[in-house]
Amino acid sequence: MSLITTTEQPVASAQVRHDLHHKFWPKRLPLSITPPQTSLWHNLAVSALRFPGKPALVFFNQTLTYGEVLQQAERLAATLHRLGVRKGDRVLLNLQNCPQWVIAHFAVLRVDAVVVPVNPMNRAEELKHYITDPDVKLAITAADLAAELGKANAELPPASRLAHLIVTHYSDAMASPAAPGSQPQDPSVMPEAWRDWLGSRHPLPELDGGAVMAWPDAVAASDISYLPEHTSLPQDLAVLPYTSGTTGLPKGCMHSHASLMHNAVASCLWGNSTFENVVLSVVPMFHITGMVSVMHAAIYGGATLVIMPRWDRELAGRLISAWRVTHWTNIPTMVIDLLASPNFASFDVSSLVYIGGGGAAMPQAVAQRLWEQYGLRFAEGYGLTETAAPSHSNPPDATKQQCLGVPFLSTDARIIDPLSLEELPQGEQGEIVMSGPQNFSGYWKNAEATAAAFIELDGKRFFRSGDLGHMDSEGYFFLTDRLKRMINASGFKVWPAEVEALLFRHPAIQEACIISTRDVYRGESVKAVVVLRASAKGQVREADIIDWCKDHMAAYKYPRVVQFVDALPKSGSGKVMWRALQEVESARAADAPASPEGKQP
Repeated sequence: MSLITTTEQPVASAQVRHDLHHKFWPKRLPLSITPPQTSLWHNLAVSALRFPGKPALVFFNQTLTYGEVLQQAERLAATLHRLGVRKGDRVLLNLQNCPQWVIAHFAVLRVDAVVVPVNPMNRAEELKHYITDPDVKLAITAADLAAELGKANAELPPASRLAHLIVTHYSDAMASPAAPGSQPQDPSVMPEAWRDWLGSRHPLPELDGGAVMAWPDAVAASDISYLPEHTSLPQDLAVLPYTSGTTGLPKGCMHSHASLMHNAVASCLWGNSTFENVVLSVVPMFHITGMVSVMHAAIYGGATLVIMPRWDRELAGRLISAWRVTHWTNIPTMVIDLLASPNFASFDVSSLVYIGGGGAAMPQAVAQRLWEQYGLRFAEGYGLTETAAPSHSNPPDATKQQCLGVPFLSTDARIIDPLSLEELPQGEQGEIVMSGPQNFSGYWKNAEATAAAFIELDGKRFFRSGDLGHMDSEGYFFLTDRLKRMINASGFKVWPAEVEALLFRHPAIQEACIISTRDVYRGESVKAVVVLRASAKGQVREADIIDWCKDHMAAYKYPRVVQFVDALPKSGSGKVMWRALQEVESARAADAPASPEGKQP
C-alpha cells in the first residue's frame, strides 16, 4: 500500500499517517516518551544534587551554581510561605529574563503554588486583568516595572488588590563574582549600555493596602526548616500562562506539572542535549517557549543557561562567543538581526551545534546561509501556549525550510475540516489539531471556551489550533493561513479584539478596527482604522493616538499606523467587516514597498 494519499483517495488510516510522520524520524529517538512522574521542582533539586558547583545561570559575566540557585529558591519559598502563600495559590511574576525569574519560578513551585507569568511590556491597564482574573495576592516584579504594577493595583477595588509585592533590581543577581574556572573568555562581554542599565536604581513603590519587600530581604531567610513538605503531584496545576483571544480579554491556560514536564524532557531529547549544553536564553521566559523549551529543559538537563534580559544583537554575539553557547532557540528575526550586525565577523559562533525556533517563518535565504556558511540547519518548530510550546518540530537532521515540522514526541496531529470537523486527506488544507500529553487541561474559569477548544477523534481529545495548514507526502506540516483573527509581529501574537478593547477607552475614539499591516522587519505590524467622535475630528492627530497607545499597551501591541475614516464597513447584522478592511490593506501593501519603521518587537 502506498504511503502517499491523494485528495481522491479516502482519508489515510492512522497507521499510514504515522508512517508518513516518522519517515524522517531521528533513529536515536523513540516515538513517544514516559517523562518522570514527579513535579517540576524536583528537576532543580535533582540537578543541584548532581551538579552543586556547576554554573546553572549566567548573567553577563556572573554565574550562579546549581547549589546556589537551589538555596535561593528554598529561601524565597520560605518567605512566600511566611507571607501566606499556600498550595494552589497563584503568584504573579513580572520581570524581564534574569536569574531572579528562574529562582522565583521554582520558589513558587516549591510551596506547591502556581506561577502566573506576565509579559513585562504590559502596562497598568493590561496588568489589572492578570491580578484579578487569577486572584493573585502576591507578585514578584522588577524595580523598573514596579510602578506600573503598583498603578494597576491602586486602580482596583480594595478586595481585589495585592497583599504583598516583592521587588528586585536586576543587579541583585550580581552579588558574587563568577566561580573560578567559569569566567567568560571575553571579560568585555557586557556592553557599556548594559552596565548603565544594570546599575540603575529605582525606589520601592507604594502598594495600596499591601506591603512591599526588597528581593535581598526575601532571599535572606536563613531558617527554611519550617517549610512544609513539597506535595505537588504531576497532575497538579503548576503554571497559568495567559494567551489573548478573539473575545478580547486574555485567557489563562491551565498547565500541570506533567504537561510542562513532557515538553521539557522531550525538548532535551530532540535537541541532542547533554549535561554540557550551554543554552542561550533570550526568548522571554514569560513566553511558553522560553519557559519550557529553554528554561525548564535546561534545568532538567543540568545545562548552563546564559540569560539575556531582552534581545540585543551585539550582546548576543558577545555572549555566544564568550560562553561558547551550544544551543540557541530563538525567533527568526533575531538571527536575521545578528547576521546583519556590522560586528558579526568578530563574533565566534563556532560552538553552536543546534539552532532553531518559531513564532515566524525563517526566510529561505537566511536558512540557506546558516547551512552553507556554518553547517547549521535551522530547525523550525510550531506550538501554542495551550500546547506548552512544541506540538511540531523539524527533525534536526532532516529539516525543511519554512515548515512546521512533524508532530512532536508523543503527539498525534491531524488536519480537519474546520466546519464539518472531519479529518481531511493528506495534501488538503484544513485546521491543524493536536493531541498529546503536553496539551493544557483547559482555560481558567472559562468552561465555555474550554469546550470550544477541543474535539474528539478516534477516542482522543484534540486541541483546535485555529491555524490552517496541510501535511505533505512525507508527513511534514505547513502553515498556510489563520482561521482566527491574529497578527504576528516578530513572533509576538497580537489579538485585534484585545487592542480594540483598549482603544475604546480613548475619549476621542468612537469606533476602531484593528488589522495587520506589512512591516519589512516584523513581517506584520498593527494598524488601527479609527472613527473619531465628532468633537475630536480635526483636533486629534495620528501621532496623538499612537502616543496614547504607547502609554496604555505593551510595546509589541500598540498600533504603528492609524488611519482615520468616517465610518467602518459593517454587515447587515451590524458587525464590523474587518476582512474587507484587511483585504484593502493587503492590496495596498502589495503595491507599495514596506515601511522599515520599528526594529524592536
